[in-house]
Amino acid sequence: MVKRLVGIMFVAVALVALLVYSQHRDEPLHVSGIIEAHEIRLGSRVGGRVHRVLVDEGQAVKAGEVLVELEPFQLNELLAQAASQLAQVSATRDKIKVGFRVEEVAQAKAHHDQLAATVEKLVNGPRKEDISAAKSQLELAQAQLSLSMLKHRRTEELFAKKTTTQEEMDQANTELRVARATVDSQREGLLKLENGTRPEELAEAKAQLEEARQIWLLRQNGSRVEEIAEAEAAVESASAAMKAIQRQLDELAIKAPADGKVEAIDLRPGDLVGANAPVISVMDLSQLWVRAYVPENRLSLKVGDSVKISVDSFPGELFAATITFVSRQAEFTPGNVQTPEERSKQVFRIKVTLEAAGGDRLRPGMAADVWLGERG
Repeated sequence: MVKRLVGIMFVAVALVALLVYSQHRDEPLHVSGIIEAHEIRLGSRVGGRVHRVLVDEGQAVKAGEVLVELEPFQLNELLAQAASQLAQVSATRDKIKVGFRVEEVAQAKAHHDQLAATVEKLVNGPRKEDISAAKSQLELAQAQLSLSMLKHRRTEELFAKKTTTQEEMDQANTELRVARATVDSQREGLLKLENGTRPEELAEAKAQLEEARQIWLLRQNGSRVEEIAEAEAAVESASAAMKAIQRQLDELAIKAPADGKVEAIDLRPGDLVGANAPVISVMDLSQLWVRAYVPENRLSLKVGDSVKISVDSFPGELFAATITFVSRQAEFTPGNVQTPEERSKQVFRIKVTLEAAGGDRLRPGMAADVWLGERG
């Protein structure tokens, strides 16, 4: 009986001791929060009609994977037009930079030499031989005129006696007029040769020669620096226009910027989407973190400290994490967060980033505890 009482007392003392120990044992501080991730809302800068939808909600995607394709409408034609314009201005630029061909320079020189000879001819005036030949032509014309006048007078006398026909009389009149015109023409030609070149003709010939000389020099010297710069600017402008259209074509394929899962999408082929409007939501699972709040007496925490995180889905398992942000401004504890301290006290927000995303085990929205000390 005594042994039984001793045993009962021993058990009672042990239970009391265990209760006292549990009440006075210091449990490591932990704060609660929610696992979060970046939500990327994707869209197109150009918008348009949906051509294909390549993913579904909840589907895992890789960085660079095409999720939605839009119809190009007229962008392909505009790209072809821009490419043609670029080729044209590039060819013009190359032509200007190379300059004139040897044959073109030679042609300009030949034209210059031809006009130079003309000017020299006008300056020197008619040759003596030309004047002598003109005088001889005038004398011949005068002789022809005398003969025509004699023939006309004889025909006129015969016609008065009615011994010749009207046709013969008309022919004599015509020959006389032609002979007189020929004499006048030859006399004017001789006078022109004797007077020499007129000042106006010489001035005109010299002006044409100077113009030909400048053209020759221009082709020898090639294009001006300003012309080359202008051609280069035209090429750059056409290239920029082509790149702008290509960028618009690239925007027709909405791609995943990082590995993740499709969070929300409600598109069908044929739907119209606006420019710069989000059309699909992707959750970036490559980096997960917990937003939590700590009391003022635990501000010894600093960025870079290592902590542990636990979640209800995996009891007894801890996940390594690092403090990546500590707020410098206090705030009141949000209503959905608990700490071992009184809720009315001010706290500081921290961000705890998981060192590994945990594969598909840890997900955004899970409740998590951040252990700020060694868990007992």
